[in-house]
Amino acid sequence: MTGDNAAFVVGAYEHPTRKAEGKTVAQLHAEAARGALADAGLSMRDVDGYFCAGDAPGLGPMSMVEYLGLRPRYVETTETGGSSYLIGVAHMARAIVAGRCSIGLITQAGRPRTGSAPAAEGRFATDPETPDVPYELPFRPSIVNLYGMCANRHMHEFGTTGEQLAWVKVAASHHAQHNPHAMLRNVVTVEEVMNSPMIADPLHRLDCCVVSDGGGAVIIAASEVAKSLSRPMVRIKGSGEAIKHPDNGRIDLTYSGAVWSGPAAFEQAGVRPSDIKYASIYDSFTITVLMTLEDLGFCRKGEGGRFVADGGLISGIGKLPVNTDGGGLCNNHPANRGGMIKILEAVRQLRGEAHPNVQVENCDLAVAHGTGGYLGTRHGSATLILERA
Repeated sequence: MTGDNAAFVVGAYEHPTRKAEGKTVAQLHAEAARGALADAGLSMRDVDGYFCAGDAPGLGPMSMVEYLGLRPRYVETTETGGSSYLIGVAHMARAIVAGRCSIGLITQAGRPRTGSAPAAEGRFATDPETPDVPYELPFRPSIVNLYGMCANRHMHEFGTTGEQLAWVKVAASHHAQHNPHAMLRNVVTVEEVMNSPMIADPLHRLDCCVVSDGGGAVIIAASEVAKSLSRPMVRIKGSGEAIKHPDNGRIDLTYSGAVWSGPAAFEQAGVRPSDIKYASIYDSFTITVLMTLEDLGFCRKGEGGRFVADGGLISGIGKLPVNTDGGGLCNNHPANRGGMIKILEAVRQLRGEAHPNVQVENCDLAVAHGTGGYLGTRHGSATLILERA
């Protein structure tokens, strides 16, 4: 999307809470919405488009539109787990370009740390009416087991090592030390990751993301609106989305849906992975980052271990700065779905508003990628290419 035929991120807000005692999920959505609108210099009455996903309470957009006091011309909801919000940005941008609305609000929030998981997540895992449940539930899969399978297969096929996976966590910790809101701010070493308790072979405790309350929101606006505001403009330049599933057992665990969503986004944007200055990559586990970097084309399949090792993802040191807020591994993973947070840090980098110690020099092009569902079974992948306008 270029010129006037484009949509822009004009407001962004990450909720600072990591433990939201005494707040409802709807309150967190509303507080995130107000924060993003304030960042853009807009108000609720300016919003004429709204998007939410399965973390929204009640009847989703119907409940939230009433709670927020909105009167939108365009409403949408999509449930693909942690990738939902990147899909939401892409769909809202298309709606704006098509004239369906001019100012779109996208919100996300959750309280898994204080005991309130999204209803959609429970249905996904246990509802007997879900087609896959009768075949998989008897084997008692857990999230970390499913990601452990992917890590083990990648190690078997390509010689990837646990030490290489650990470097993903090390990079995240180097960034998180500068984030006052991050849950884990201590810098860790490869040895500390490897010596942390084994959770699901080969994944250790420090290979796993944090569990936090929180949320965030973004405001997407038409070109004429964006130009009238005093905030930096971040163009939505390209997008892609895909679903990968086990295909009745014909599944290769060494790649994710990013092999389809990534190329689609880069093609639409007219850029290549080598053009990207910063990457926000979904990091539910260290293996998620390694595989996604391969699938997005930053290195060849099987070379992810070498790509991330020895500080390859650390801002100012490595070849590609990744998750400079500390990511889901150290900062924040609200509602067990961290896709919104990937968008927010990419926007901060492009605006030049990341922490000075991790701000990428001359950051004009970034990728944000979300994974939703389970990497080892069915999952959604969504990729955004964002550009400083």
